Amino acid sequence: MTRKNTQNIQNIRNIGISAHIDSGKTTLTERILFYGGKIQKMHEVRGKDGVGATMDSTQAERDRGITIQSATTYIHWDDHRLNIIDTPGHVDFTIEVERALRVLDGAVFVLCAVGGVQSQSITVDRQMKRYGVPAVAFINKCDRMGADPLNVCEQLRNKLQHNACMIQYPIGLEAQHRGLVDLVSMKAYYFAGKHGEEVLEDCIPGDLRAACEGAREEMLENLAQWDDQLATLFIEEQEMPEELILKVMSQATIAGQFVPVCLGSALANIGVQPLLDKVCQLLPNPEQKTYQAFSQEEKQESQVELQADPEKALVMLAFKSEEQKFGQLTHCRLYQGTVKRGDVITNSTTSKKHKVGRLFQMHANEMIRIEQAQAGDIVALFGIDCRSGDTFTDGSAKLTMTSMYVPEPVISVAVELGTSKDQDLFSKAIQRFVKEDPTFRVGIDEASGQTLLSGMGELHLEVYLQRLQEEYGVSLDIGHPEVAYRETITQPATFSYTYKIANGGKGHYAKIIGSIEPAEDGEHFHFENNIVGGSIPKEFHSSCEKGFLQELKCGALIGHPITGVRVNLNDGAYHAVDSSDMAFQAAASAAFRETYSKTRPQITEPIMKVVVETPEHFTGAVVSGLNKRRGVIIGSTLQQAFVTVEALVPMAELFGYSTALRSSTQGMAEFTMELDSYKLVPRQIQEELIQKKGDKPAA
Repeated sequence: MTRKNTQNIQNIRNIGISAHIDSGKTTLTERILFYGGKIQKMHEVRGKDGVGATMDSTQAERDRGITIQSATTYIHWDDHRLNIIDTPGHVDFTIEVERALRVLDGAVFVLCAVGGVQSQSITVDRQMKRYGVPAVAFINKCDRMGADPLNVCEQLRNKLQHNACMIQYPIGLEAQHRGLVDLVSMKAYYFAGKHGEEVLEDCIPGDLRAACEGAREEMLENLAQWDDQLATLFIEEQEMPEELILKVMSQATIAGQFVPVCLGSALANIGVQPLLDKVCQLLPNPEQKTYQAFSQEEKQESQVELQADPEKALVMLAFKSEEQKFGQLTHCRLYQGTVKRGDVITNSTTSKKHKVGRLFQMHANEMIRIEQAQAGDIVALFGIDCRSGDTFTDGSAKLTMTSMYVPEPVISVAVELGTSKDQDLFSKAIQRFVKEDPTFRVGIDEASGQTLLSGMGELHLEVYLQRLQEEYGVSLDIGHPEVAYRETITQPATFSYTYKIANGGKGHYAKIIGSIEPAEDGEHFHFENNIVGGSIPKEFHSSCEKGFLQELKCGALIGHPITGVRVNLNDGAYHAVDSSDMAFQAAASAAFRETYSKTRPQITEPIMKVVVETPEHFTGAVVSGLNKRRGVIIGSTLQQAFVTVEALVPMAELFGYSTALRSSTQGMAEFTMELDSYKLVPRQIQEELIQKKGDKPAA
């Protein structure tokens, strides 16, 4: 089916469904698709029908019952079109959340009514703040034992420092949860029919009226600070029009100053339709968000504010790519202008021109062909070779948009291949995986010559190793996982190095003087150029920086990358004939190698924030197990006979932890982890790592 894709921009909502793992994101999305008329039958994430949820379209997702790849879809709700991206909850696939939030205007932040604000909730919240994405919170699973949405709202305030406020009130909780009260309209809503498709409006139950009036008073008092008219009506205790309340609520939400909190149970088909109403009423359309691009006109970089106008010059960002059987599928967000089938577009990153042969709107893995798309749309292009983060324009201006944040891998595994056929298939697969997932890396261990696959966690690598074997038929010998250690320096040292080669003809000469010192916390590398008076010509300053950067790739202690370095270039000398870019790069590299041992280099290791949820009577076993793994307990909370233990544990000690935890808690506990920071390893472990590196056979 081919159709045009035109819609009033003010009625478009680009939203993501984001949350901690197992909060019910995919189940919620399934209901949204059903009520929006996009699917005729609802399927469950771990359904007995063997189909699985619509948005979990890959075999790996259905086998594991988790979302691995973000998936795009859309529905029409009233007169609005909602473009929706369902994202993973597991931290190993955090890049999928990053690139989704990079192109979204708003989000539905799903929280469990029992678990509340959990570890990955904090990570998702940090990601939303990074890209300035306003959100409507949805407290899910209000039908579960121990559900307490009012407490979860309080956690949003205390743990995440949000100005969160209930805009709905539950009618019953746990097994008695059967509806909700809208605090704006002060009407009760129930959900009837086989799948909750009939929304029944009624009066507020008498035993809840006082509580609802108190919650409404709190909501209006909060909103009154954002609008003078609303404040006046509130002080004078006059009736407030619903339209005014929603208008002020929307303005405060879009500004990031207010988080409206809705509630319900997606699995029990309660509260989804009112949530969609609030998404349309409160979250921004593409015209209400501000986006910038960088202009490179006349060799000067400047910022340009984009406008969600179909008549303006095209600006489109590729945020995700997938290799399909017959070519690459590239997911794009249009920020400005219009793109039509047959148009010629320019990749601002590579300057290559491409013809738009096929243009699609996505519904999970189903492609619906369209003739054109405009500012505010999320679409897919087929057959265009590019990478995630590339910017496309119509060629009239050199504009590029900033790409998404890509975290560094924390774990590696060595693999060995058998036949040359395996090597060819492996190369083909890896080329695809690296292009699709920037957090998946491939390298060579310089000491052993083995191929190293690196990623965000054991599950991340496990999924790709499974795909290599099942999708591509590659036979692999898989080694033990290895930690992505780093090296760093702990004290300053000075250098004065002269690089000089005379070979009878044109020689090579460069002299540099300066110091190396530890960088500020969290800084990978900083190059401070203090050259004055022309002792080193300007054209060689960047050559020195390149030389130092080259040496950071492989440290002398265990061969892992060096981080946390600040280089001060203070003086030097050059020769009018013999100095060159190559000479200054070589001088900087040699100066760093010579000085590195004087800086007391040490090894750092990734420290993971581990959150374990366990029945109370297993708390001792959990804490003891974490302590044995060099863990530091940073907190614990008790809720409904379950204890949540938070700890900081070195990644090196967490291999096999899942099995050990299940064994010590009779399979009743579960855990999540995410990268917290890098810390210095204890001296004894550093010596063991250096010894281990020395014992490895040379390639």
